[in-house]
Amino acid sequence: MTNKFHNQDDRSGFDYRDKLGDPGEFPYTRGIYPGMYTDRLWTMRQYAGFASARESNLRYRYLLEHGQTGLSVAFDLPTQIGYDSDHPMAQGEVGKTGVAIDTLADFELLFEGIPLDKVSTSMTINATAAILLCMYIAVASKQGVSESQITGTVQNDILKEFIARGTYIYPPKPSMRLVTDIFAYAGANLPRYNTISISGYHIREAGATAVQEVAFTLANAIEYVYHAVRAGLAVDDFAPRLSFFFCAQQNLLEEVAKFRAARRIWAKIMKQRFGAKNPASMMLRFHTQTAGVSLTAQQPEVNTVRTTLEALAAVLGGTQSLHTNAHDEALALPTAESAQLALRIQQILGYETGLADEVDPLAGSYYLEAKTDEIETAVLEYLKRVDVLGGSLRAIEEGFFQKEIQSSAYDFQRQVEKGERVIIGVNKFRTDDKVEVQVQKLSANICDEQIARLTAVKSRRDADAVNRARHDLTAAATSNDNLMPIILRCVESYATVGEISDTLRSVWGEYRESVIL
Repeated sequence: MTNKFHNQDDRSGFDYRDKLGDPGEFPYTRGIYPGMYTDRLWTMRQYAGFASARESNLRYRYLLEHGQTGLSVAFDLPTQIGYDSDHPMAQGEVGKTGVAIDTLADFELLFEGIPLDKVSTSMTINATAAILLCMYIAVASKQGVSESQITGTVQNDILKEFIARGTYIYPPKPSMRLVTDIFAYAGANLPRYNTISISGYHIREAGATAVQEVAFTLANAIEYVYHAVRAGLAVDDFAPRLSFFFCAQQNLLEEVAKFRAARRIWAKIMKQRFGAKNPASMMLRFHTQTAGVSLTAQQPEVNTVRTTLEALAAVLGGTQSLHTNAHDEALALPTAESAQLALRIQQILGYETGLADEVDPLAGSYYLEAKTDEIETAVLEYLKRVDVLGGSLRAIEEGFFQKEIQSSAYDFQRQVEKGERVIIGVNKFRTDDKVEVQVQKLSANICDEQIARLTAVKSRRDADAVNRARHDLTAAATSNDNLMPIILRCVESYATVGEISDTLRSVWGEYRESVIL
């Protein structure tokens, strides 16, 4: 559909179309596709996962029945850092912040009744990304779905774990090897699957500004591309499957400008710095989640308003998929009802507001375009500083990102405590009303039930096959072989997440963060 925007800004004296180009054209400031939402709405991909695979499966099917168009899986902390549910380190955390996954049997149950050739799945997993991706491939195969048919995204962004989140296992160098092994394997076998979701979301949630979110995310992306190229991969063979993950915060127009600037900067980086020829290599495709840190335990029903405005920013900014947080998430995991209401926010934006009738409804706004230029300039200055340090890995080692984020987080909190930044219900317009919210409650028996399930799987699997696969993985980890086929064999033998992770730990060791002062 032809874009209908023809406004000329009176103050600037020129048509912004001459400066920006059209949607779907380099440098993609106005969107990566010519028709954007006039052709197809963004994917409504609600993030969910808790307790057992059975309970999460029921929630996924509930959300799909109510209009969700893609899945986004949350894993518990033991799964994220490579511990089985029966490990002492997992005690008290099994199934709490996401679904507990120990073996392929859990994944089979997680996706029972969900056709993986029709549903796109995003998985928020990093240190153990290779293992969980192999489980997804194996489950699809059991459904009769080939690797070439599956669609979705694996987060696979280990650098931001060292910067802002902390669910790393191995030191940076072998961790980066796993990332590029996934790139290479997917390039040959998973043509429709996104091999990484380079995440600014967690950086922003840790306290970064909008500029820092974009700058540090793109710095990490540059590092990933460099490592892939050094590993012998051609840019245009893997770059079209790179994707990004950003946060939508409360300053609506700043957020829209942030998304536009990020697209423009990335397009130029890929074309000018890495010599990409394929237009798809220059397109910054991104998922957005509304800001968890903006949600308050006070007056939680007001969070629905916050989330709606943040979702609006993501849509006006041209996101490819979106998760909207539930209003009760400052208190507990969302209930089915609050999750449905959060999904309704997206559906109203998509079907009732007219936002999908225009390709780029805010283009040419004097303020918006000036703000986009301002953010672009500030981001480029940060990228120069990272280059001087020697790239993201060196910047992480020196604590540069961490110190910058800590400083911004401190400034934000100081402004809140002084009343310079208003948070409704927290430091202004407070009430003494007692909060009455129906929260999601998890069974006290989750851990025992999961361990019993794990024990049963171990008792009936072929232990010799597991041992052979783990032995081969040890050998591969000490070589330059791509690890994905060996990890897939481990998964198919029903080796556990913990066993596979421990095999790699025995070769690579574990990362211990230095104290940054």
